This record gives sequence, C-alpha cells and structure tokens, in this order.
Amino acid sequence: MMLTITVTKPGLVRFSHDRTRCSQKFDRATCVWSMKMESKNSHNRMIEELSVELPKQPSLPHLDLSRDRPLQFNRGQPSNKDLDPDDMFEFGGYIARQAMCDEEYWTSAYVRAATRWEDRNNDKYVQSHIKKYTEQEFNEIKRRSNIQFGYKCRCIVTMTKDSKDVKRNVLQSMVGTVDLRTRYMMDGETFPEQLVKHSEFKDFKMTRENRYGYIANLCVIKPARCQGVGSNMLQFAIKQAKLDELERVYMHVDRKNKKAQGLYNKMGFQIVESASAQLEKDQLYLLYLKI
Repeated sequence: MMLTITVTKPGLVRFSHDRTRCSQKFDRATCVWSMKMESKNSHNRMIEELSVELPKQPSLPHLDLSRDRPLQFNRGQPSNKDLDPDDMFEFGGYIARQAMCDEEYWTSAYVRAATRWEDRNNDKYVQSHIKKYTEQEFNEIKRRSNIQFGYKCRCIVTMTKDSKDVKRNVLQSMVGTVDLRTRYMMDGETFPEQLVKHSEFKDFKMTRENRYGYIANLCVIKPARCQGVGSNMLQFAIKQAKLDELERVYMHVDRKNKKAQGLYNKMGFQIVESASAQLEKDQLYLLYLKI
C-alpha cells in the first residue's frame, strides 16, 4: 500500500533520507522518502511531498470506521473471544481495550466533554458546549486513529463487562477513556513540545531513539471512580506502549491535582524539572516514565 502525504509549511524543512522503521505491533515497515520541491513566488512557500511505503494493516474484528453509517448506540460489545489477549485487560467488573467502532469513538468524546464540564453540566449554556465539543473530539479521535506519516493514536476505553443476566450497549458500558499517541522528537527537543530556537533548516528523523509515547485525555465517569479504573486503564496504556516498542512515555498533569499526581508517582512517573518553568504559566507538570 502506498501512502502519500503532502505537507505545506512556510520556510524550508529538511527531512532525513535514512531508511528507518515504522514500528507496528508484530510488523515492520520501511519508510521510503521522496521529495518534490516546487517554488511558489506568490506565497513564498515550499511544498514537501513525502511518500511512505507501509504494509497493509490487518483488519480488526468488528472495526467499523464508515463515516456515512448512522451511529447505532444499541449495538452490543464484541465478544472477548474475538480479541487478542494482548489487546485487552480485564480487572474487576471491567475490561480495558482499544475502541473498535464509531459508537465507541463518539462515546469517548462525550465522556471527555462531560468530564470537562461535570460541575456545570446541568447548565443549558454548558450543554451546548458539551455537544459542540463532543462532535469536534469525535472527528479528532477518528482522524488521530488513522496511522499517518508514522504517527498513530490508540483510543483506549474501559467498558463494564456483560454478565449472563445483563447485556449493555456502548453508552451504558463505557466508564473511562484515554489516548496513547506515538510521536517523534523534533530537532533540538529533549522533551515534548519544548520551546527551542530552530535554525532555518530543520531536521526531522523518524528513528527509534526519537520515538516516544504521549498519554492524554485520561477520563473516568463519576460513578466508576475510586474503583481502580483510572490506574488500570493507565497500566494498559503503558503495556500497549511496550508492545509498540516505545521506551518512554510522557503525560501532563495539572499542578493543583495532587490526587492525580500521587497516582502517577506511585506508577513510576517523575516530573521533568527542565520543563517546569516552561509550563508554569499553564499550571502544568510534564511527567516522564521509562518503560
């Protein structure tokens, strides 16, 4: 399969022509770079055309990414028998795994929106924001979940397990969600999104040493809190990072959220002190875990 991506940026960007590996689970891909430079005087821009040769991805069971199909929230959960043991984690009455259909993507987006405004979600004005944010995040989750240019994102969800007597649909089952993203350090960076002075010529190398995982949007609905959902979902995300052969993961945390900081500290995350001053204005810490 040939994937072609066109990136338009002001200035000139230089990409490494090394042959590198795009790591997929149990797969290897060779990235073949080709560059086409076209000058546009009216906009004073350069267009970089990149070609990446990737193997065909195996289809996941029950995976449905059709944009035209109407959402059906009454659909049941896939059977555990259809899932690889490495792709799921059972704990208590829950199961953590990767989201597998549009309905789960949409519900993940709604959980994130509802959690963001959970103290004011009865306000009609806030409800409109929740609806708008859900639609935007739903589209973003779908976009990020498609592997592009070596970057990928796993939307991980935690679902309540069905019992013999009770069968739940997607909306009734989901209690938590989190993203695990694969990224690459840019030239000059020692940690994610570091403010550095780049020269006119920038290097971007898709090497194993530059790869890292980034965990974001960890959310658990109120009724499911204090039951180990957040910590187990985070452990599952770290396990997936290991399977993707990532050696380090990062995440941000609110400086005022001492409870979350305590949880992440117990799991081995440490504050990146060199990033603290840069994030002081946003009241965030950057955390780091070597895996």
